[in-house]
Amino acid sequence: MLFILLFLYYMDILAAKVIAAGLCMGIGSIAPAIAEGMVASKAMEAIGRNPAVSDKIIPNMVVAMAICESTGIYALVISLIILFAV
Repeated sequence: MLFILLFLYYMDILAAKVIAAGLCMGIGSIAPAIAEGMVASKAMEAIGRNPAVSDKIIPNMVVAMAICESTGIYALVISLIILFAV
């Protein structure tokens, strides 16, 4: 009987960890997706208006998209910490 109670207690903690990690990734990946879409959209719009500056815009766009993606990577790291370290 004690084994079953300990097992259920452990499963409750595990379920909470899985739900928290899922929420962390779900909420933490929305903003980078929107930001990357906006960066790419505005860069393509600028290139469409003035194609001569595409050599300057594309490297800046790639850097900006990498910075936006870092937020999603932070969310992944936090969710892995929630799953395995806590």
